Formats: sequence, structure tokens, C-alpha cells
Amino acid sequence: MSYKREYLSRKTLAKDLVNKQVSGVCSGIAKHYEVPRLLVRVAALFALFSMPVVTVVAYFVAAALMPTRY
Repeated sequence: MSYKREYLSRKTLAKDLVNKQVSGVCSGIAKHYEVPRLLVRVAALFALFSMPVVTVVAYFVAAALMPTRY
């Protein structure tokens, strides 16, 4: 019986400081879910224009609470 290595390791959601623009939240989310960074950033901009207060609060909370990955 063999197991794929990807099932044995746990991925954690963390800010990505290598590819960051502001604080690394969007690039960390993109890396965690394995989607393009541009897609996450465009979705964040769309959310910012449609729900500005909620998006700004959520972004600052995520920036404060997410651990940092180098």
C-alpha cells in the first residue's frame, strides 16, 4: 500500500512574502489553493468595489492573523 506524499503533508494558509504586493495575503491564498495570484487579486478588487467595508476589514484581519511563510 502506497500513499501519495501530498496526502501526508498538511498545507497551512500563510502570507507569502516573496510574491507580495501589499502584505502577502492574496498571494498566500493563491498559493494555498493553487490558483493564479492574478485571479485572487482580481477577485479581491471585485470584492473591494462591491463590498468595500467588509473587504477592508477582512483583509486587515487576515493580514494580522495569518502567519508568515518565507
